[in-house]
Amino acid sequence: MSSEVYTGQAQRAAVAAVAVHDGDGHAHHHHQSFITKYIFSQDHKVISKQFLITGMIWAIIGGFFSVIFRLQLGFPDKSFPFLETIFGHWAAGGHISPELYYQLVTMHGTIMIFFVLTAGLSGTFSNFLIPLQLGARDMASPFLNMLSYWFFFAASIIMLISLFLKTGPSEAGWTAYPPLSALHEASEGSKTGMDLWLISMAVFVVSQLLAGLNYISTILNMRTKGMSMTRMPLTIWALFFTAVLGVLSFPVLLSGFILLLFDRNLGTSFYLSDIYIAGHALPNQGGSPILYEHLFWFLGHPEVYIVMLPGMGITSELLATHSRKPIFGYLAMVGSLFAIASLSFLVWAHHMFVSGMNPFLGAFFVLFTLLIAVPSSVKVFNWLATLWKGNIQYTVPALFAIGFVSLFISGGLTGIWLGNSALDLHLHDTYFVIAHFHLVMGIAAFFGMFAGVYHWFPKMFGRFMNNTLGYIHFWVTFIGAYLMFWPMHYEGLAGMPRRYYEYSADALAIYHRFQGLNEFISVVAIIVFAVQLMFVFNFFYSIFKGRPVKDPNPWKANTLEWTTPIHVGHGNWPGEIPEVHRWAYDYSKNGIDFIPQTVPVSPAEEEVGETVKTPQ
Repeated sequence: MSSEVYTGQAQRAAVAAVAVHDGDGHAHHHHQSFITKYIFSQDHKVISKQFLITGMIWAIIGGFFSVIFRLQLGFPDKSFPFLETIFGHWAAGGHISPELYYQLVTMHGTIMIFFVLTAGLSGTFSNFLIPLQLGARDMASPFLNMLSYWFFFAASIIMLISLFLKTGPSEAGWTAYPPLSALHEASEGSKTGMDLWLISMAVFVVSQLLAGLNYISTILNMRTKGMSMTRMPLTIWALFFTAVLGVLSFPVLLSGFILLLFDRNLGTSFYLSDIYIAGHALPNQGGSPILYEHLFWFLGHPEVYIVMLPGMGITSELLATHSRKPIFGYLAMVGSLFAIASLSFLVWAHHMFVSGMNPFLGAFFVLFTLLIAVPSSVKVFNWLATLWKGNIQYTVPALFAIGFVSLFISGGLTGIWLGNSALDLHLHDTYFVIAHFHLVMGIAAFFGMFAGVYHWFPKMFGRFMNNTLGYIHFWVTFIGAYLMFWPMHYEGLAGMPRRYYEYSADALAIYHRFQGLNEFISVVAIIVFAVQLMFVFNFFYSIFKGRPVKDPNPWKANTLEWTTPIHVGHGNWPGEIPEVHRWAYDYSKNGIDFIPQTVPVSPAEEEVGETVKTPQ
């Protein structure tokens, strides 16, 4: 497709984006009410802020739940009267009930993985960066983009309602395995709370599909003149593969949830067979809970990379910008993103090594699980090579990007252990698994998100966040992450099982030796959560009172979003959309600190064959 076609499509997007252009390419904006500008907005920048702020609210709720169940794990014999004030009969006498414990664990996992690190992370940065970094007025379909947020909002409301039911929210774990999740009689949380959980997640999947199709269409069709695929910033490549993963894998999860709703309410037997309740046989025959595991984890493992890839893209962009060096191995970075995305569809059954799987089939999944470490290692090597001998500016976003690399390495290494089916028989469902996935997926993805928020906050709101609070936020969170999750590896190696309410039974007495360690982890968790509240304060305070941005390009970056005005209107560029002449990573070249993508290639560069360093 020619670059002229890209320009035409980008200009046509302007019509869909409220801004009307005259013959000179200047934008005239229709008057918008508060509701059309901030509530039911079709401006991708406003929608990205809606995703971000909704995700932050959920992160506070999900983080608070983890602090509460850590009180139970760290101090099982102590009474906390304030818990009864908050949770009523679920925490009678200040002691968390077993039902409440499992509800908190379930909702913490669900909220953090889906509502925060999927919708909050991808929804924020895909919406904000794709049009701005590609040179488009808006998304391919601003209306569908608005709908994607409002489906997410509807899913949030349904999930929130489940928290206030008399029988409580779902307590089947964030994976919702049947038969516990398929039988109303299984527990209090398996009654209406489970139905609302499934409906909320189904609506959430619709939101993700609408968003993903929009992101893919925009990236493929609406790049400005000169923005070839190999000149796109690595953030856009990462968000592109994230969207592809979501569009291909989320429908499988949706089918799994719909069949589970059928089993629960319509008497079908997709997952149920030979079930007895109080000595009475249920009529269900022929179903298999293993089928649900396959459907869930076919999304569940690509989901890991739906959460990780945006952070990888943001980190790649920030390390180059803040170390004032070209990204090392651009094409290898794109290729490794492609390899990770492809292999992520071939490894789901490593979550099922203990499900009775044929060992020969297990060997296939071991191979591909270990193979996915290769493109991941390529990314780590290239990040470190980008930092090597760079003129690193230790800004808050740069520190969070470097922290992402550290957590990705340390958390990823333990994945090699868990990917081995023989070792996994011992480590499965122990604290080793919690330590692994929280470091590599949970905390690392949050670090990518924090890095992006601090970096693009000036473009989002025209102000800076407070630097001192930012540095405190980084160091306490970084050190706290390792203090919380690194010791869990030792508990897991000793066989300490996860998801246990308490370890008082005689059969579990061997784990009493870890009680002091559990207390320590719980105290650190409380401190780290408190610092996240400080970040939330910094965020909202800085929107109104932060230091104003005076330079439209405060980080001296090369990408197109920094060519827009400080306060970006709907339509992004008041005049013509800029044309791109080079890749995004010309830093410290020919004695020049940075050369934006809009700067034409000089004859001298062409003469030495450095036509923008665009990989061919």
